[in-house]
Parts: sequence; structure tokens; C-alpha cells
Amino acid sequence: MLTETTSTTTTHPQKQHRKTAPAFAWFLVILSYTLSAVAGWLTLSYLADYSLIVRFAAADVVATVVIFVFSAVFNNSSFYDPYWSIIPVFIVLALLLFAQPEVNTVRAGLTIFLVSFWGLRLTYNWARQWTGLDHEDWRYIDLRQSTGKAYWLVSFSGIHMFPTVLVFMGCLPLFYANISSNTPLNIFDFLGFVITLGAILIEAIADQQLRNFVLTRKSSEELLDKGLWAYARHPNYFGEVTFWVGIYFFGLACSFDLWWTGVGALSMILLFVFISLPMIDKRMLARKPNYAEHMRKVSSIVPWFPKK
Repeated sequence: MLTETTSTTTTHPQKQHRKTAPAFAWFLVILSYTLSAVAGWLTLSYLADYSLIVRFAAADVVATVVIFVFSAVFNNSSFYDPYWSIIPVFIVLALLLFAQPEVNTVRAGLTIFLVSFWGLRLTYNWARQWTGLDHEDWRYIDLRQSTGKAYWLVSFSGIHMFPTVLVFMGCLPLFYANISSNTPLNIFDFLGFVITLGAILIEAIADQQLRNFVLTRKSSEELLDKGLWAYARHPNYFGEVTFWVGIYFFGLACSFDLWWTGVGALSMILLFVFISLPMIDKRMLARKPNYAEHMRKVSSIVPWFPKK
């Protein structure tokens, strides 16, 4: 996902990426995700005696390990970047194969549409700004500096596996909405649809405004304070968090007994509010002289009218 600190290519003098032709870089990415999908499916099939949630969780972990192998071999943890938006689409489509005859097909269809729309849009947003193996997320480069020889352990646990676990938890309501629930459509389905679709549109608009800004700004010290970015410093992340809240409502639509599936949405909120956004703000404060004043005036993630 883009942030305002994003540039077309992020490099570090102590870290040399392999120079590869763009076509070959794309081949490697496609190969890595194809192999991860095959490995995940084989795991899903092998664990046929276990519950679906356990089977999908194990398949998710195995697929992540495959991507990590490519990250380590090619010395670039950004192989994992599109996994965040691709795996939920695989999950929601794979669940079709296990749906029970009595499942509410309208609810299932809504979630399939929303997750696919979100995932494909977010993956496209990544793809159009990815330049190849010479690019790596600045956060990973900072981690290389701070962790030294322990970097690949940190990369496996923090960059690869931790987000996989969070996203899987966010997908938990889908295991009920798309497989077994025959509860009639209700107000929570309506709220889930409106919130999730609205979140996708907010994130899409914010990402496009950010891309336009990055491509046209005259100085790296300029601040994006127009459009949605005038009301929040991180409106794209507001859209991302709200998306998972909307998915949670589809779980509540199935049954209040599924209240616990909100652990995914809650984890997303905690991740962005207490880890991701402070990290970005700290970097922006170091790079942009007027960012402290910007922080004083503009809300962090929830859009609100700026202070005078």
C-alpha cells in the first residue's frame, strides 16, 4: 500500500538489489505466487480430516513460507507485498468449493464481490508502482539497518508471517458467511455492504490522490494536504481498516455468537494505530520540516475537519 513517503524506487547504500529485467522480475513474482498457491492447495487437500479453518490456516502459512523463500533467495522482502491483497481473494473463492447447499447465496455473493473488488484494486495499485527487484519497501530497509544479522528472522516473523496471521483473522467471518450460514439477510448485511464498499472507494480515491501527488510534486518536502488528505494524514489506511470492520459485520449478520471473529478487525486497528502510523509519522517528521505543524492540524486516520 502506498504511503506519502513512497517513491518510485527505494534503495539504501548498504543494500544492493539484484539488477534484473522488468520482464524477468515479473516472471519471478508470478512464479512465486503460482508455487505458493499450489503448495497451499496441496496442504489444504492433505489435511482433509481437520476443520476448514485449520486447513485454510495451515495452507496460508505454507503459502507464506514459499513467498519467504523467494524473498530470501532474491534478497528482497517486497516479494511479500502483494500477498496482503491477493490471499483474501484466493480464500473467498476457494470457500466456494466447500459451501453447503443451504448457505445464503446472496450474502456469500456480496462478500465475494467486495473482497475481490478490494483485492484486485489494491493489487493493481501495488503493481503499477512496483519497479522490479530494485525496489524494496523503505520499512524493510530500515529493519535491515536496525536488526543486522537477525534481519531474515525478523523478516520471516514480522514482515511475512505476522501480516499473514492478521489477514487470516480478518477473513474469519467469511468462513461462516460463505460456507454454512442460512440466516436471512438483515441489517448487518446492509451495514457490512455499505461500510465495506465505502471503505474500498475511500482507499481507492486516497491512493489515486497520493499517486498523482507523488508524480507531480516539485519537491520532496511538499506535503499532500488536498482532497481526502486534507481531513486525515492517512486516509488510505482509514479505508483499509474500515474494510475489515465491514467484513466483520457479515459475521454478525450470520449470528451474534460469531462476535469473536471481530478479533481480525480489532487487530488491524491496533496494527495501524499503534505500529504502522507512528512509524510513518516519525519518518515524515524527519524528512519534512513542516510536518509537525501538519500533525497538529490534521487528524491521523479518522477524517475530520482540520484545526485552525
